[in-house]
Amino acid sequence: MTETTEPKVILEAMAVIDKGLADMLHRELVSTDEVADLLLDVRSLLAASEASVN
Repeated sequence: MTETTEPKVILEAMAVIDKGLADMLHRELVSTDEVADLLLDVRSLLAASEASVN
């Protein structure tokens, strides 16, 4: 059986998403600024990864 490993940046992005979701689960309302910040954090991790590959 072949085991594939995810790149470190993918794991970091998932950690950012998990933390953001955990913080938001305990609230009824989430501001658009907070959602945008979470998405920008994930995007910057992925962009940094892409830049290092190229």
